[in-house]
Amino acid sequence: MTSDSSPGAAHPLAQVLATGAGTVVLDGGLSNQLRSAGHDLSDELWSARLLVERPEAITEAHLAYFEAGANVAITSSYQATFEGFARRGISGERAADFLGLSVELAREAARQAGVKGARRPLWVAASVGPYGAMLADGSEYRGRYGLSVAELERFHRPRVEVLADARPDVLALETVPDVDEARALLRAVRGLGVPAWLSYSVAGERTRAGQPLEEAFAVAADADEVIAVGVNCCAPEDVDTAVATAVRVTGKPVVVYPNSGETWDAGARTWRGHSTFAPEQVVRWERAGARLIGGCCRVGPEAVSRIAAAVGAVWAPPR
Repeated sequence: MTSDSSPGAAHPLAQVLATGAGTVVLDGGLSNQLRSAGHDLSDELWSARLLVERPEAITEAHLAYFEAGANVAITSSYQATFEGFARRGISGERAADFLGLSVELAREAARQAGVKGARRPLWVAASVGPYGAMLADGSEYRGRYGLSVAELERFHRPRVEVLADARPDVLALETVPDVDEARALLRAVRGLGVPAWLSYSVAGERTRAGQPLEEAFAVAADADEVIAVGVNCCAPEDVDTAVATAVRVTGKPVVVYPNSGETWDAGARTWRGHSTFAPEQVVRWERAGARLIGGCCRVGPEAVSRIAAAVGAVWAPPR
């Protein structure tokens, strides 16, 4: 949100991170909240389908996280691509409108939160999911699509440009499975005038494609557009090493938003096991250098409230 009427306008997110003013609380899984509200997401467009059919539901989901204590809403554009919409018979012009709408809906949720009494900065992060999310076959958890960096950049650039034109506070380059795609995304955001964070999906001490985290984070170390690096959509147990490595390699603020710790059963299309996400982990990540902390899959508003309490939120802007 960059307009004067937005709750975060006086304190841009990049400025807050640069000054070390406090820990910023991210939201949780958007799909988690939409499913809890009774919406069917069994579709190749996933939550982006509601941009077409029930946009007000997306605003309500964002608002639930703001009311839980989040400072940042991550938009419903993760799986929103020109190619994905085209498969549904939606024109490129309309697809661009829906991408812009994803930012507007998050802004509206921030406005409503302000009306309801929120007096802390509230920001909007425009989600840029990986190429594999468009394929809707789980390949975003493997990477290695057989495409060159240049080809991946050509895929990402039109969507990134449309999202940047909608003026979010930050572009969330998220759930990135391998270094080649990270390089492509960093090329795509260069010169757009909107800061970005780069967040990998990892397994242990490597990206999903198998590269060491040192190599993965190093590609963003000298990128002026990147205001934070880190991990998301991973097990909570994978975060500690990632935070330490990101701080050491880049010196940038770190962003972390893991899953609940349950395991996705692709065959049965359901989650197995139990949550391993605990408030004491959040405190440890914060002390190690994480400055933006939230949750991803299976992390709902209640868990975000616990995160906010654990890091001493509600965060107050610098005086």
